[in-house]
Amino acid sequence: MKPLDYFINLVMSVILIVGVYQFYFWCQRNYRAQPRQLKLAVDEKIPYQPRWVWIYSGLYYPVIVYINFVMESPGQFLHVAMSYIILLAFQMCFFVFFPVTTPLHWRVGETRGRSERFLAFVQKFDSPANSFPSMHTSVATLTALHLAPHLGPMVWLFPGLIALSCLFTKQHYVIDLPAGAGLGWLVFQVYRHLV
Repeated sequence: MKPLDYFINLVMSVILIVGVYQFYFWCQRNYRAQPRQLKLAVDEKIPYQPRWVWIYSGLYYPVIVYINFVMESPGQFLHVAMSYIILLAFQMCFFVFFPVTTPLHWRVGETRGRSERFLAFVQKFDSPANSFPSMHTSVATLTALHLAPHLGPMVWLFPGLIALSCLFTKQHYVIDLPAGAGLGWLVFQVYRHLV
């Protein structure tokens, strides 16, 4: 691709990410069922480690944006972008019709340092009611599947670290993670079938 194509793809990626979050925020205000909790005994045993917020938000977006640099054509970019839109549609169905919320005591209360201030900032926009399946894990899995041919097996560190960050920041239950990874894998299979 030409440098102009990369630039256009980057601009479109930012627009898509910002636009997608409008649907995410809409789901937070418009769920159709009573939010439930899916807490297992192991969930309360996982320690709260707010420093993982830097992985949760700091690693997440740059790796997603990196996918632009392995695209071979504008057409491929459109197909990959569509896979993320399909994933969003599935996620929205869960968030609207099967809302799952994390416990209130998992939310940041008194902020004691930079990490907790950043996590409190993230939680200001991120409702506890969009927990299942983990959108962070589903997007990270889909991203890893798109990047695997270019980066090899080490790409699986990305969804692994994101999944751990979901747990240690107390943003998700354990059960949210395999559900998110499975959904990301399913959408990738749909993408491969269509493309």
